[in-house]
Amino acid sequence: MKSFSRFLPIVSGLAFILFSCNASPATGQGQPAAASSISEAQKNTTKWPAPATYIKGIPIYEEFSQTEPFFHFDNDTTYVINFWATWCKPCVEELPYFEELTQAYKGQKVRVILVSLDFPRQFESKLAPFVGERQLQSTVIALADGRYNDWIDKVSTEWTGAIPATYIYKSDQSRFIGTSVKSMGELEAAIQPLL
Repeated sequence: MKSFSRFLPIVSGLAFILFSCNASPATGQGQPAAASSISEAQKNTTKWPAPATYIKGIPIYEEFSQTEPFFHFDNDTTYVINFWATWCKPCVEELPYFEELTQAYKGQKVRVILVSLDFPRQFESKLAPFVGERQLQSTVIALADGRYNDWIDKVSTEWTGAIPATYIYKSDQSRFIGTSVKSMGELEAAIQPLL
């Protein structure tokens, strides 16, 4: 039994990768905000959480709890938070739509946050060059917390953990897209009710 417990983190990680880049539909509309342990005072702030460190200008958050305020800002801005990774083909294919959204709503109260779930050992060798080569204009952060089962329900109870996944919210209204976005029109249609 002890030898099995040594491999449990590896098996868990492989299961996450296996079920990532999901193609099954899961779109929530008007779902209640995700359950959270964040305080009301934290919800009523727009203070940007401080990262643990930076790698080539990309904020690195070691634990989900450091990023949790991103999901609870209570103001008049619509937040579009996309979970992705450089190794996930559907994730990379949909990135141009998020970039287009960033440009189309520049100067308006819409904020796109791209949360990379790349492996921490590849932040510098793969993620940073990827962001630089593509000159991404959306806010990019990296989340190193591999304990997915501990925090995915805090994003959305509809989320299986597969990526790409997008959580869109404004104050207490939210939507969840559990598949890849196929067009700018689809993404705009998802945010329109929250503008």
